[in-house]
Amino acid sequence: MGHLKKKILLLLAAAVLPLVLGGCMMSASVEDLYALPQLPEEYKALSARLSEILALGAEYAAPQAGGNLPPVQMVDLDGDGTDEALAFFRISSEERPLKIYIFRAVGEDYQQAAVIDGSGTSIHSVRYEDMDGDGVREILVSWQVSAEVQAIGVYAVQDLEPVRLMSAPYARYDVVDMDGDDDLELVLLRSDATEAGLSLADYYDWDGEKSGLLLQSTARLSAPVASLQGIHVGRLLGGETAIFVTSRITGADDTSNAITDILLYRQPELVNIVLSEDTGKSTQISRYLHNQIQPADITGNGATAAPKPAKLLSESKEVEYWKIYWHSYRADGSYEQEAITYHNLTDGWYMLIPKEWDSHFTVRQVNTSATVHATEFYGVRGSAVGEKLFTVYTLTGTDRENQAAKAGRSILRLQSETIFAVSYTDYYKDWLYRVDESDISEMFRVIIKQLSTAEN
Repeated sequence: MGHLKKKILLLLAAAVLPLVLGGCMMSASVEDLYALPQLPEEYKALSARLSEILALGAEYAAPQAGGNLPPVQMVDLDGDGTDEALAFFRISSEERPLKIYIFRAVGEDYQQAAVIDGSGTSIHSVRYEDMDGDGVREILVSWQVSAEVQAIGVYAVQDLEPVRLMSAPYARYDVVDMDGDDDLELVLLRSDATEAGLSLADYYDWDGEKSGLLLQSTARLSAPVASLQGIHVGRLLGGETAIFVTSRITGADDTSNAITDILLYRQPELVNIVLSEDTGKSTQISRYLHNQIQPADITGNGATAAPKPAKLLSESKEVEYWKIYWHSYRADGSYEQEAITYHNLTDGWYMLIPKEWDSHFTVRQVNTSATVHATEFYGVRGSAVGEKLFTVYTLTGTDRENQAAKAGRSILRLQSETIFAVSYTDYYKDWLYRVDESDISEMFRVIIKQLSTAEN
């Protein structure tokens, strides 16, 4: 996938580079950027084919989301070592205005091999996956039908002739080997057409001849699609592949709650292993803190854990601080606690908390300036906040090195524009639950911000 994205980005860069060098980037319109003014010499023949389509009244209609965004993308669909070119257009005068042209390289020329067309306002996303393991990538296209409705189409392209394998409206989707047969299946989330406010997960698997994707099973989810926050492929404690669906709902007291559904394929059905038969909702409901805190392999043991925040003791009623319990699951829906963390999302770090510290620590954030942020850790005595133990500093100013070098401070992590440091009080040395300073360094983690390339 990295090689594919590199080729796509290189082609887009070649398209816009003349505009940048010409000093007109600031005034160039979106249409100008997508006009592919000067492709490299090897793509001159392709440029001529694209110009012919534009002359018919077409305009570029690049995908709007996901990791594959350029209006022209180079992809080896059939696995023969030579890239095909896929170009995304809109021809407004046609009944099905959205077009994906597939061009085959023939010598030094490009010839049109096929066209995939669709209805709607735009192409939401496109994704390329070899779902059935035959060496040929299927094309997954999300068509934006209206402001509220998306539809996914999956196309096989054997011999570059597209054949639609399935099509259905959806809210989110992913492809994953749920049944362990080394083929990728499709799981899509959608509204329940028969009961308002409910949502469902549909499981599509290959037919016997791998000539189509058929709906095999449907599982119920706990929240409407408008509440969906994410869909994450992970693993259970037993190693089974599962899908974690997170939603944000409003509780009876108007607080925001996070709800997690966990989907597992238990032949012959897709099941929601945490769905309560009594309530019809997931048993995994907790306080919603932030959409950055999603299910993750928080300890690196291979099992995906879901976060469940719990409030820390605070001397102020105006400010709340939270620890997070991370629970990993078994196939029967039971779970065990994998870890405890404290997350400082504002400063971009978190700390793994020893289980022995639970109920014996709390925190307070003290930002002395815009460039010096401090998080103080305190011991807890019964229902009272005790002595300060240590302080974690996030230093971002031009004097951050001098700040980190102040007496008593040691560096936890050194980054290009941020230094994380720590200092300890004399009381910490005698704290009953003290761990070595080297352990504190191991417990400290920087949050890696990732650019979202979600196709759905």
